[in-house]
Amino acid sequence: MRKPAGGLWSHPDFLKLWTGQSISELGSQVSQLAIPWLAAVGLHASPIEFSLLGVLGFLPFILFALPAGVWVDRLRRRNILIVGDASRAVLLALIPILWVAGVLQIWHLLVLQFVIGIFTVFFDVAYQSYLPALIEREHLVDGNSKLQLTVSVAQVAGPSMSGGLIAAITAPYAIVADAASFVVSTVFMLRMGHRENLPRQDRAIPRPKMWPQVKEGLHWIVGNRHLRAITACTGTSNFFGSMLWAIFVLYAVRDLHLSSIEVGAVFAVGSLGSIAGALVVNRLQKAIGIGPAIVVPSVLFSMAGLAFPLAPHSFPLPALMAGQLLFGFGSVAYNITQVSFRQAITPERLQGRMNAGVRWIVWGTMPLGMLVGGAIGQTIGLHFALWVSAAGGLPVFLLVLLSPVRSLRDMPAAVTDPPTPAQAELEGGLVEGTPLPGPAAADA
Repeated sequence: MRKPAGGLWSHPDFLKLWTGQSISELGSQVSQLAIPWLAAVGLHASPIEFSLLGVLGFLPFILFALPAGVWVDRLRRRNILIVGDASRAVLLALIPILWVAGVLQIWHLLVLQFVIGIFTVFFDVAYQSYLPALIEREHLVDGNSKLQLTVSVAQVAGPSMSGGLIAAITAPYAIVADAASFVVSTVFMLRMGHRENLPRQDRAIPRPKMWPQVKEGLHWIVGNRHLRAITACTGTSNFFGSMLWAIFVLYAVRDLHLSSIEVGAVFAVGSLGSIAGALVVNRLQKAIGIGPAIVVPSVLFSMAGLAFPLAPHSFPLPALMAGQLLFGFGSVAYNITQVSFRQAITPERLQGRMNAGVRWIVWGTMPLGMLVGGAIGQTIGLHFALWVSAAGGLPVFLLVLLSPVRSLRDMPAAVTDPPTPAQAELEGGLVEGTPLPGPAAADA
């Protein structure tokens, strides 16, 4: 078969980034199952220890995302990617080494999970911020769709591969595969020829402290009506979605009496929807415009939650699979388009802080949603909690539909870089987000 030519297929540095990311994503699927399995089966973790494993993996995104954004804007992002992958390879390799030495304890896993999470925070923020400097603006949707396609494919193929490895060589040694995947990814990134220029620092202006730079990034997000609407939509959706996912497996097992194979099939259909979303989003954006390509998928994933409380007890699988399919397709198509849009409109020097700030906001709602979902499920009932999640998530798409986002057609041109806080102070002005070009974008 003839290899596609042109565009990103002929961009060697993007292909290296994509290849490395693809291998590490597949490897990460192994650890996502192998580490909890090792804690539960190999180390006989208590329920509280097991729950802490998940909390400590997620906590770094809340604690370190905003500082990570500042450092990503100050340093070369390619170097952060390399250090992030190499460090995670070493940390993961410690698990089988400690196991072979006979000294591995649950507190080792807890500490390693937390530290690995810190490097993941820096890697993820740098990753999203590096792409706009690596490829052309008009290729952002295509680039993000290719990267997201890898994630979706890994989510389909990864669990079965991970389960097979754990069965064949046990969980501690299966983690070696993930460590090796990060080594391979590091090698590909070392071979990338693209070199960033560090942000120019005017010697007449003192280097700003971290907190003012964090506030500048948050101000850019909140001060722009497009970014504000997208962030509000994503964060609200994550809140109500987390309510659902916190209790869905429990509801499926206890109320619907589904087997593990049936629950796995529901999630597999959702992953297929994610793959479909990644494959068609570039054509969708070109056909209907960048704004509608954000709004339409948001309608789909907002409606998807209704399928879960509506699924009949007698035969729930078709409804559950339809809901997962809609959610997988809509959320991935939405994320690819809105991330590409955010990258396109944000000045280069604010990329790290913008991505970190958005992630801090939209992921910060997730633990709250999990707690609320669990509390409602515990006190009133799991089925009622699903209805609260579905009803609360249904109008979420209005946050982008009723905003200027819906009127956008083409990917915006490069924006004028706003002054830094120090420059604005010298000039007697405040830092304001630069408006997008066009009549529908006179905001921020």
